[in-house]
Parts: sequence; C-alpha cells; structure tokens
Amino acid sequence: MTKNISVLGSTGSIGVQTLEVARMHGLRVCALTANKNAGLIEEQAREFHPHVAALLDREAASRLRAALRDTDIKVLEGEEGIEEAARQEQADTVVNGIVGLAGLMPTLSAVRAGKNLALANKETLVAGGEIVNTEIKEHGVKLYPVDSEHSAVFQCLQGCPQNALKKIILTASGGSFYGMTRDELKNVTVEQALRHPNWSMGAKITIDSATMMNKGLEIIEASRLFDVPESDIDVLIHRESIVHSMIQLKDNSVIAQLGVPDMRIPIQYALTYPERLPSPVKELDLAEVSSLSFARPDNDTFTCMSICREALRLGGLYPAVANAANEAAVQLFLEGKIPFLKIADIVGDEVSAFSPGNDSLTLETIKAADSETRQRVFSRFQ
Repeated sequence: MTKNISVLGSTGSIGVQTLEVARMHGLRVCALTANKNAGLIEEQAREFHPHVAALLDREAASRLRAALRDTDIKVLEGEEGIEEAARQEQADTVVNGIVGLAGLMPTLSAVRAGKNLALANKETLVAGGEIVNTEIKEHGVKLYPVDSEHSAVFQCLQGCPQNALKKIILTASGGSFYGMTRDELKNVTVEQALRHPNWSMGAKITIDSATMMNKGLEIIEASRLFDVPESDIDVLIHRESIVHSMIQLKDNSVIAQLGVPDMRIPIQYALTYPERLPSPVKELDLAEVSSLSFARPDNDTFTCMSICREALRLGGLYPAVANAANEAAVQLFLEGKIPFLKIADIVGDEVSAFSPGNDSLTLETIKAADSETRQRVFSRFQ
C-alpha cells in the first residue's frame, strides 16, 4: 500500500476523487498539478500541504504563487514544472489524471524517477505504450490501472494461473447516444453528448464515450497493459455500468468485477493494492439493480472502435495518429465547428492517410506524428 502520492491533474474529475481517497485514508500528498485552475488548486494545497504545486498555464501559476506566498509550498509552472512535480522525491506513487497526450512526458518522468504509477491517462499507453512499458521494466516500478475497465481486469486477474487467460471482455456503457441511428445522430448537440447516463467525467472523455472512441482507446490500452493481442479483446455494451469488465479463462469460466459506477473504487485499489480497505463508495445492492443486460456494440454506426482496432493491428505510430486526430476532432466538436459524426470521419481519414515511412517509434516521432496530425485536422476545419 502506498503512503505518499503526487496527483497530476488534481483539479479534474480523477484528481478530485483521488484526494477524497487520500483524505479518507490519511495518505500524504506530496505534489499537485493542474492546467490553469489556480483557485481550486490553492484550496487543495492549503488542505493537503504538498511540497510543490504546478500549473501548466504560466499566468495562472503566477497567481497561485502570489496566493500561496504565506506558505512554504513551491509553485512550479509550464511543462517542465509538471514534470518536476511528477518526479517529486517524497512521493512513492504518482497518480496521473492528466487528459490527453500531455500526460505522456509526466508519466515517463515519474517512471524514470522510480515512482510507481496509478494511471488514468489512457493516451500515455495508446501513443507511447511500447516506450512506457520498456521504461517500466528498466526502472523496476509498478503500473496500476485506474480506468474502471482496466482496474476490473486487473482485479479479475488476481490469483489467475499463468497462461490461463483466454480473452478480456471490456464493458461499455454505450454513452449518451446508445441505440441511435446515423440519421438520428446528424444534428445532436454538444449538450446532449455531454449527458452521460451513468458516469460523471470531464468533457473530453464524455464525448469519447458517446463516439465509442473511449472504448477503442481502451482496447489499445488493454493490449499494452496485459500483453494480449487485439483479437483477444472483446467489448460488450452494458448499460447499467455495474459489471466493469470480465476475463474469460481457457476453461471458458468468466470472472467479472462488479460495483456501483464510482471511480473511487479503482482509484483506491491502485493506491492500496494489494490491501482491501473501506471506501467512501456505497455498497452494491444487486437486488435493487435487479437485472443486468449485455449487447454487442453497433460498429456500423459508431466506427471509432473499429478504427482503433485497425490502428492497434498496424502498430507503430498509427495509435498515436488516431489519438491525435480524435483529440483535435473532439475539440472542434466542443467548439461547435463540426457535427458529431464528423469526429469518427476525421479519425478514420487520418489513420487511412497516414504513412509512417521509415520512422521508428520514439518520443520524437510520436510528438511529430501527434503535432502534424493535429495541424492537418485544425487546418481543415478552423
């Protein structure tokens, strides 16, 4: 069980819930980081008294520095400040709740500093999974998944005999638009897309849930986390979000992890593993739930998942391109510049058009592919 944590993305949904777990179990918070929410991170800093607080936005960092001048908390800024916070000496585990590819370098900074990683930033493994896994082995640190689905798989694998796994079955809520046709999706609004039926999440991941891109990214992430091929990862729509994922063993037994839809369970398990401690989450009452339903996903209407499978099969820089195209497209949709269905079209177009040439997978080529993909997408629709 970890005792000292750094929380990257502390003002986001994962970060706020991580601090709830830390508060309940008396975990020491050594570092906090955020994008630009100086007001909330000041409140968090005054409660948890970290050694450092970092803001990506330099102007916001200046405001935070002035606000905390009566404390001994060191205020950092910019990308280098976030990475320094990820290396904070006193922490033994870093919770990475940063959204998007921006979480990759802080992940590597933490790993290279010998920190265990509680990872909620799926883009880290999608774009740079091969590099991250190599660094984890080299530095001898542990990676604990925080995504509810991957945490569920991790939990189901506890005690599973080596080589007994047949397949991983990820569950998906289906998002805001489950059951709708392409015609019905043509004119949906941002507000409608952000109304997730079960989970309270940030805007980007909620849109990804609505397009099923989130599940596509999770397929790639699961392959990296558990060293299984794409063909051994299935997805089922499970609207109730009670079964968070399953594994099927070679004897065709299926083991599932169930719980109320609350991210504090996987967050706490990543921080307290292998311990099982009381949590702030309410008890699951299956009699109250009454029934659980499962269905195959509609891959013809929601095409992002199939595109991600293809990117994973192609390997190399293709997953990074799919991720970058999606991040840019989601931003355009949130800004009202493209319709909902265009998100998947953009991701598919970028993956189909991409040619890696002789580029090998390095941090530099990942960053270049990411930047070039975003620029192409933005230049077409801005």
